[in-house]
Amino acid sequence: MASAGFGYRLCESLCLLCGTLCNKMGLLLLLVFILTEQLPGQDDQLPETIQNIVEKMSEDESDPETAAIYVELLNELAEHPVKINSGDEKELSRLFFLSDFQIKAIIDHISVTGSVVSAYEIASIAGFDRQTAEMMIPFISLETADRNKPGRLKLTGNLISNLTFKPGENDTSMPGSHLRSLVKYKAFLGPFSAGITAEKDPGESILSGSPPLPDFFSSYISWSGSGVIRKIIAGDYSARFGHGTSINTRMWTGLSLTGTGNMAGRNEIRPYTSTGENNFFRGAAAELSLKNLGISLLFSHNRIDASVNHTDSAGKYVSGFYTSGLHNTASSIMKKDALSETFYGINLNYDISSVRFGITWSESRFSLPLYLSGSDPEDIHRFDGKSNGVFSAYYNSMIRRILLFGEISCDYSLNHASVHGATIRPSGRLQINLLCRNYSPGYFSFHGRGPGSNSSTGNEHGLFGNFTFEAARYLFISAGCDVSFFPWLKYRTSFPSMAGKQELRLRFLPGEDFNIEASYSYRFSMYDMENEHGMPGVAELTTRTIRGVVRYSPAGNLSLTTRIDYKVTDETGSRGMLMLQDIRYSFRQIPVTLWMRHCIFSTDDWDSRIYAYENDLLYSFSIPAFSGKGIRSYLMAEWEIGEKAEVRVKYGLTTVIDVREHPAERDELKFQFRLWF
Repeated sequence: MASAGFGYRLCESLCLLCGTLCNKMGLLLLLVFILTEQLPGQDDQLPETIQNIVEKMSEDESDPETAAIYVELLNELAEHPVKINSGDEKELSRLFFLSDFQIKAIIDHISVTGSVVSAYEIASIAGFDRQTAEMMIPFISLETADRNKPGRLKLTGNLISNLTFKPGENDTSMPGSHLRSLVKYKAFLGPFSAGITAEKDPGESILSGSPPLPDFFSSYISWSGSGVIRKIIAGDYSARFGHGTSINTRMWTGLSLTGTGNMAGRNEIRPYTSTGENNFFRGAAAELSLKNLGISLLFSHNRIDASVNHTDSAGKYVSGFYTSGLHNTASSIMKKDALSETFYGINLNYDISSVRFGITWSESRFSLPLYLSGSDPEDIHRFDGKSNGVFSAYYNSMIRRILLFGEISCDYSLNHASVHGATIRPSGRLQINLLCRNYSPGYFSFHGRGPGSNSSTGNEHGLFGNFTFEAARYLFISAGCDVSFFPWLKYRTSFPSMAGKQELRLRFLPGEDFNIEASYSYRFSMYDMENEHGMPGVAELTTRTIRGVVRYSPAGNLSLTTRIDYKVTDETGSRGMLMLQDIRYSFRQIPVTLWMRHCIFSTDDWDSRIYAYENDLLYSFSIPAFSGKGIRSYLMAEWEIGEKAEVRVKYGLTTVIDVREHPAERDELKFQFRLWF
């Protein structure tokens, strides 16, 4: 009866919602079908596997910026593709979604057979399949550099400007306009590169401070070489060493149950071009190489957001860090740049045959001490004081078809973090990944983030495993399981707790123009029960989701994607359903491409919400959480102006049905201009 009632409510909602949008979207959809022809085209949207990973990252509401950073990295790869035929491990490691085993396999393949002549040749390399090869296409280049040809310095660069406007918003209490603006400029001259990033969030002032600058302003200059000095960066930069438990300001290290994951450690310093306003370095960094020995030196002095309080005896102190990056209210403006951090770090790594060892030391010193009230039991194991340092040691070892890796870290308070894992390739059709982690409740590294299910590296024990198997021609099976234990209290949980995830994914890929995907996912978590009085009780949340996706490209210039999700919450019985249709179309006579979506959703409550990735402007991302009853539609157009400029415009409309069956509309307009020179 419950299912029948849910189906009735869904059908009722569809009738009302479709009537609401028919006048606004119907004409555009009809126009696309009339213009459909057999024309060549290229789809530059993110590969579906990566879309799935980004959606899972957005479900972690305790750290919403991770998805933005991930998409940022992918846009950088698309802008500067990896030269796959270089055979250089450092260059190939820019494909951060590949494992070390896969990178080693590419290098061995090129050394034995020569340059890769087709992206689909990668599918024949041990450790790869066709889906992985297709996922790499937007981010690789097959050109081979002529090392004997003298280099010529040529100044190149690009400029991107984004504007986002929500016409329905009219809150005059904020100090600035509701426009969100973003400007990115990059320039390249031989081994030199430089760039600036400026961003204003909705409600923030356009210019503030002394001298007056955008709310977030970042810049850098970088030099890269091939001798003893490999890289020097002055300005803003990011870094990652080992498996990220001590230093990782760049990469999301969550565990994808069925997608490709960054299981093994990478060392990297690079310019910072994202818009996160706190977790990056501002100063200078250098990377040196002496035969098999690598040395990285880091220095940073940066101002970060924090909540500052006063006491009669101790004076000023910090009660907590502020990480949202929004400064559109009086209280949030007071938190902006309230704390100074001075950071020092050094990394040494040494290669012996197929084994790599590394050690890292870092220390952060704050201008004000961090003091916690002590009234909240959750704060017992949290860091307080003015300085903290971390020592870590890590290793990677390739033994035939087995990659072993791990890292052990310890902070100044002798709290520890430990990560160990293996990637096993028993055959070309099967890959198995295993990882265990143990983060003590008091372990703290301000710029560290190791692999795990939590948003911070601390207070977690867990075991993870997954596999990918080519069961038959065109048929791929992936499955994974992750179990996490939290020995102390955490966000929204006033007791030791646990969480579990399981996922099974089937992919049938008979051709480049047609594929089918089906998945089942299980999620279990524990959190505080909302009691009116007394101690909070223990609440459990178990959700199960079934998804089906069909992708079809009847012509080179037209691609269609149909997706259906069904989600159920065991404890409350709440249900959610989502159905969407995506269309991508490229015109023949004019260099214009259209992306369109019509999505219908109906969920009983927030627990049964469903996420769906959307195509968006470059260096932007949109993964809305659909809850309640409504529809979501958008139209995005891209116009290529010769070979030097590009314009994108996106209009999105969301209609939500309230409890009285009245539709409420929210729309959004985005504009982007991109220029190359």
